[in-house]
Amino acid sequence: MESQVRGGTRWKRFAVVMVPSVAATACIGVALAQGALAASFSVSGQSFKVTAQELHGKGFAQYGAIDQGYTLSGGKSAHPVAVSAFNTATIQKMCQSVVTPDIPILGDVTLRLEAGDSTDEAKQVQAERLYIDVDTLDADATFHNIDIGVAAKDASKGPGMKGNGEQANPFGFAQQAESADLSNVKQTAWATTAGTFKLSGLHMSLHRGSGAGIECY
Repeated sequence: MESQVRGGTRWKRFAVVMVPSVAATACIGVALAQGALAASFSVSGQSFKVTAQELHGKGFAQYGAIDQGYTLSGGKSAHPVAVSAFNTATIQKMCQSVVTPDIPILGDVTLRLEAGDSTDEAKQVQAERLYIDVDTLDADATFHNIDIGVAAKDASKGPGMKGNGEQANPFGFAQQAESADLSNVKQTAWATTAGTFKLSGLHMSLHRGSGAGIECY
């Protein structure tokens, strides 16, 4: 069974996005030991943008959750997210950008990371036990052997729920698939964790300003 999806999604209330999110972390290395449960942490006051030309993920599951965190002024905040989880993922031509606004004298400053710009799969971004907390996504997506409407705790095709203090209902709506293929991906996310996260050909740069031509999109 295959299911194809194209379109955009924006959170206005707490609901699960019906396409898997992708991509990358604000950190540059390995966050956790391979095989460990994804950590639960307070998210920063800055979401980040990610694009990818292609993503192939094996062992996919998705469910709804709440990310607790801060505003940039230190206040408390909460973000409804769709947590997309992959046993393994390969990402071609990944870009990630995050804007720090209103720095004195400098104004907005954008941090931009790029990696995996190769047709050789061995030189693309590689991740294991990947979790992405996303609130918007545009992509072309194909799911293989998909199940929609399973209880989150029973979505066994993926790596399982994060656990470790995660705010998510294990009896709530989820979906799962043996694999997922996405192309022309654009998304915003609040957090990413992974057992391993390998960024081949990594390039990091800082830019004054923000918007089109500076951020990933």
